Amino acid sequence: MGNPAKLDELAIKTIRGLSMDAVQAANSGHPGTPMALAPLGWALFSDLRRHDPAHPDWPDRDRFVLSCGHASMLQYALLHLSGYEVSLDDIRKFRQWGSLTPGHPEAHVTPGVETTTGPLGQGIGNGVGMAMAERHLAARFNKPGHTLVDHRTWVIASDGDIMEGVASEAASIAGHLELGKLVVFWDDNQITIDGRTDLSFSEDVAARFAAYGWHTESVDDGNDIAAIVAASRAAVADARPSLIRVRTIIGDPAPNKRDSSAAHGAPLGEDEIIATKQLMEWPTESFFVPDELAAAAESIRGRGLASYRDWEARWESYRQAFPEAAEDFDAAFAGGLPTDWDADLPTFDANPKGMPTRKASGAVLNALALELDGLVGGSADLAGSNNSQIKGFPSFLSNAEGIPRNVDWGIREHAMGAAMNGMALHGGVIPYGATFLVFSDYMRPSLRLAALMKLHTRYIYTHDSIGLGEDGPTHQPVEQLAALRAIPNLALLRPADANEVRECWKAALRWDGPAALALTRQTVPILDRDALASAEKASRGAYTLREAGGGGPDVILVATGSEVAIALEAADVLEQDGAAVRVVSMPCWELFEQQDEAYQQEVLPRGKVAKVVVEAGVRQGWDRWVGNDAAFITMDRFGASAPYQVLYEKFGITVERVVAEAQRLLS
Repeated sequence: MGNPAKLDELAIKTIRGLSMDAVQAANSGHPGTPMALAPLGWALFSDLRRHDPAHPDWPDRDRFVLSCGHASMLQYALLHLSGYEVSLDDIRKFRQWGSLTPGHPEAHVTPGVETTTGPLGQGIGNGVGMAMAERHLAARFNKPGHTLVDHRTWVIASDGDIMEGVASEAASIAGHLELGKLVVFWDDNQITIDGRTDLSFSEDVAARFAAYGWHTESVDDGNDIAAIVAASRAAVADARPSLIRVRTIIGDPAPNKRDSSAAHGAPLGEDEIIATKQLMEWPTESFFVPDELAAAAESIRGRGLASYRDWEARWESYRQAFPEAAEDFDAAFAGGLPTDWDADLPTFDANPKGMPTRKASGAVLNALALELDGLVGGSADLAGSNNSQIKGFPSFLSNAEGIPRNVDWGIREHAMGAAMNGMALHGGVIPYGATFLVFSDYMRPSLRLAALMKLHTRYIYTHDSIGLGEDGPTHQPVEQLAALRAIPNLALLRPADANEVRECWKAALRWDGPAALALTRQTVPILDRDALASAEKASRGAYTLREAGGGGPDVILVATGSEVAIALEAADVLEQDGAAVRVVSMPCWELFEQQDEAYQQEVLPRGKVAKVVVEAGVRQGWDRWVGNDAAFITMDRFGASAPYQVLYEKFGITVERVVAEAQRLLS
């Protein structure tokens, strides 16, 4: 392979050159951090990390997260130089339409990119979730003498990542759980967009992480590969998660812009690039990659293939010894659902007294857990309220015996969302997380990224309206239903009764992307259904729950969740007055959108049929389904503190108002 130190030097200079050139060609981007992190990145990809560029989806590979996603050119250069399917032409197309090298790394776009990053702090949370998934899978599949799952997660994080609140939440739970397979490098370059970090940041970061229960190391010179490797080896040897501080100089070695915010988020300029390359004793041609680095790439690929084949041999031995477990392992990473997984879910007898939909969800969740061994999750300190615990299984605590499936997240909604994303990206598990619907706001950035990546994350959001009552407007979601519906790729399901809960859980698990259930605190009736109103139709997003008369409806009452019972009572009154009434339960707009035009017209015909919408949330978005000439019995202000029956009366979400609005439209 030649002189390893010489090849390291060539690789580092190449990464710096490609980073400058790609940003300059795109006329946008962030050159300084990739330049500073070139030695660390190269040490990771060429030495520390176990990975195989020929098999980027190998289940037992070490995961890598570039939490500071603005430094994406570091990752693209590393992928190219280590033999992934990222070509020099791809790098030349940095930040261009349809390229494999978008401005921030995107999972499922670029081979070798494990997660979509850019919003700072998220990658640290993703890394925590990946380490948690590794712990669950190791406990579930490893057998004495047969180790299938044993890998690490490496994260590179910036000053900005460390400042973000989600990183603090995630680091806190990681230390508590003693996630020793997690190593985070902190790029301590002391520069942000506005200037030096001491404008806003003066804490002792290492002391903070030590207080979280992390092992910490420090490397004072980010160009010292030997020191980086030594600190990493010490981290690997420690049973705790590790933070390695690496002091770098942003833009190094640009002579005029290094160590300043000028190197952060804009091209260096042609003159500065030439001066930098001359200082590096490097050819000034753009996108230069020396031929000698082919040997380094070959070495990385060879070592990776050897690791992969070693795992393949262990896998074959495992398959022979434990054929059923091997099938389960394959199925877990394939991401599908097993045959008849939904055959034994509970059904609920009609009962006007009913139950809260959150309670029905708990029963369905535990039945699902018996069929889906990879279903793992928990609540942000609301397990009893969310009915979100899987009975009979331990938590993720390091000293727990058995297969961990329950996560006690503490009051850390944002970390829960980011770590769930990491679990889903890791593969092999189906993560869910629970909190009150109003606190979905605390995890919205993670929700958005889950939707962007179309991750199979599942959310249990209880206390879904003013129906939670006395806790008042701080806890009563009003705009959250509309806000979640506004996120592309995310399915929001608001079931009307216990049997719709079952069908919504089934639909959520089949949904290709993240899905959230909005569930009641208060009791709602378990509806008396006939064949027309089968709860299974909830899987189509909207369906006719009740229809009087055969000549078509005079008025259609459309409702979701707890308000469906109000619509049904209103239909009784209207029918007594001679009106032909259709009641439509619409638990999921996104599922309804997937239905063909004929079905949509059958349920909610456009035209002059009067329509009344009943939902304890803001009106926003409903016009799309019923037109702006419908009547809307919704919320246009925040809630209040009172028993929920009083609140529904005071805010006019009542049978009497539904009847009055329908009669107004019919007159």
